[in-house]
Amino acid sequence: MNADISSMHGTWEPRPATRWEDGFLSGNGHHGALVFGEPNDERVVVTHHTLVRPNGAELARPPELAAELPALQDRLLAGELDAAESFTDGRDLQWVQPFHPAFQIRLRGANGGARGHRRSVDFATGVVHSANEGRNSRVFVSRADDVIVQRVVAADLDISLDHRLPGAPKDLGVGHGAVLTPSGALLTLRARYPGSDRAYTGVTLVLVTGGTTTLTPPGLRITDAESVLLLTRVLRHTGELDVMEQARLLHELGPDYDTLLNAHTALHRTAYERVTLDLAADPAERALPGSQLLARTESPALLERLFAAGRYHLLSASGLFPPRLTGLWTGDWDTAWAGAFTNDANVNLQTASAAAAALPEVTAAHASLIHGQLHDWRENARAVFGARGIVAPPHSDGESGLTYHFSREYPLHLWTAGADWLLKPLVDHDETHGGQDPRTAAALAEVALFYEDFLTREDADGRIVVVPSYSPENRPANAGWGAINAAMDLSAARHALHTAADYHPGSAQRWRALADRLPPHRINDDGALAEWARPGLDDTYDHRHLSHLYGVWPLDEITPYDTPDLAAAAYRALELRGAENDSAHGHLHHALVAARLGDGERVAHALGQVLKGDFFHDSLMSAHYPNRDVYNADAAHTLPAVLVEMLVQSTPDRLVLLPALPAAYPSGRLTGVRTRFGAELDLLWTPQEATAVLRPTRTHRIELRTSTGGRPLDLVAGEDHVLPLGAW
Repeated sequence: MNADISSMHGTWEPRPATRWEDGFLSGNGHHGALVFGEPNDERVVVTHHTLVRPNGAELARPPELAAELPALQDRLLAGELDAAESFTDGRDLQWVQPFHPAFQIRLRGANGGARGHRRSVDFATGVVHSANEGRNSRVFVSRADDVIVQRVVAADLDISLDHRLPGAPKDLGVGHGAVLTPSGALLTLRARYPGSDRAYTGVTLVLVTGGTTTLTPPGLRITDAESVLLLTRVLRHTGELDVMEQARLLHELGPDYDTLLNAHTALHRTAYERVTLDLAADPAERALPGSQLLARTESPALLERLFAAGRYHLLSASGLFPPRLTGLWTGDWDTAWAGAFTNDANVNLQTASAAAAALPEVTAAHASLIHGQLHDWRENARAVFGARGIVAPPHSDGESGLTYHFSREYPLHLWTAGADWLLKPLVDHDETHGGQDPRTAAALAEVALFYEDFLTREDADGRIVVVPSYSPENRPANAGWGAINAAMDLSAARHALHTAADYHPGSAQRWRALADRLPPHRINDDGALAEWARPGLDDTYDHRHLSHLYGVWPLDEITPYDTPDLAAAAYRALELRGAENDSAHGHLHHALVAARLGDGERVAHALGQVLKGDFFHDSLMSAHYPNRDVYNADAAHTLPAVLVEMLVQSTPDRLVLLPALPAAYPSGRLTGVRTRFGAELDLLWTPQEATAVLRPTRTHRIELRTSTGGRPLDLVAGEDHVLPLGAW
């Protein structure tokens, strides 16, 4: 491996990528770069979080169904188990605007063969490096200056911006520009979407040291140069764009690569290095190329690298927004499931490690998406439910938070738990760092207002009935898709109301009273936590989603310590759950729930389904299905959360150490983890003993849980607490 990259904090390959899925990745949460590393025809695919193709969804509105809601509730409560299937305005399924790449930067030149070729990515700096005997290229996306930076050491180059990527519309309106500047040249590419006035522009400033620059429209040719620096930005716009003003702004960044890199690294490295995981892996395995290491599915070195890569990719994909289904990257315009923000599992799983794994940048990106759409969430509550407050959409393209993606088979417009799940990471952040963000407090109050207006129906015992109710993306075995009292809806409503009460003491009494009237979970005839608490609704076990276990993870409603009977029922439900179509998110969601329930071997089995199922590309970005089928960030970004959860779990009043460590990882060290009671934690374990070091920022009494039971622990702010745990 390159000498400047730690074997635990980067990956490398001895050959260029031939598929875009294998290209190494860099990003700053706004711009993304996907780098092939080819020696004589380098391609850097440029992406941006805002690039979504108009498809009619930009005009879509939520269905106006509120007037029909009481009649639907009457029918469902009367026993019409398929009544919700007609609760629609008759529209066809409308996907959100699909995410797509911008263009590729192409650098062609005859600089010898590929002898000595090596490409790598340094997770601590975000620099993608490719080199052979004739060329040396480094690419990173600056978190400081929001620009894609590429430095090439090569004498002769042809440079162009090329929109021709897989799936690009044939009638995409494309215009190129190329002009010489005193220090090199300026290249532009403007693309207008078919049938739309929407467009985007790519601007690349080329700064040349030495040699000669000649225009070769639509690109340029450089000969006898010492080095070339390219600075690239993408701008989404609907009107005219002052390209020369953008060029001036890029030029002001300066021509010095090291200055640009240092400004970026100060932000990126600081975030990346907060948390590390060492599983005492074999140094020889740590040094392997990623493609070879992926074949060693039981190697601790593989988990070390995937943990590091997952944190790196998650950080790199988070800024303007949190990660999409594809993170921040794609090399194809035909992105699966529109490359959306999918809110009923995928966004939630991908960002699950943000608080514990010390990436507040990810939480800030997540908050940016939410707070930018609350006006649309209010419209969803009004249109569908006739209620105040907010209801989150099941899918979003980043522009709209309106609910319009639904059908009979997926009546996602009936799903009311989304706001609680999406706000949960913001609550975790507040608990971890102390204090209450007023924006989070305001949003929670609006969720509570929604439940006040929506939870008005009662059963014969005076309990609240959640009707209609939807468990993503499953249905009862004997009923329609929209049902009554889905376990997830019950858990979400309870959690939202109690959490809103914590943030708003003046309204606490009425919100807690409403929460207390919700029915309890039901245990079915199989001894499992039922997916629908309503008697008479039968479970469908073979499904990729585990929505009914929301109370176990991410909530703390059901735990082995506080609610052992419900935890046993939840564990039985987990045992009975099938994998359906082997989606990566299903396996890792299973692992997260298993970790909360204290079963390390079940965690290991779920991880093994992903590690042995060929889910990871050479880039260490992942796929949705086995055999690297469908580029998707779920596995890559969720895996760090699984590894943290099997080692450390916390609530505002409890710390659980080594709750679900598989036997395959007998030794290791996890450093820098944050807890929800305001302490940083390092954990060291061997087969003989374990030790934890806590560095609290708040004075607080917590319960410490280990394999030998629980005991109180008094923490003092500013004082390190060394906890020898003995044999764990």
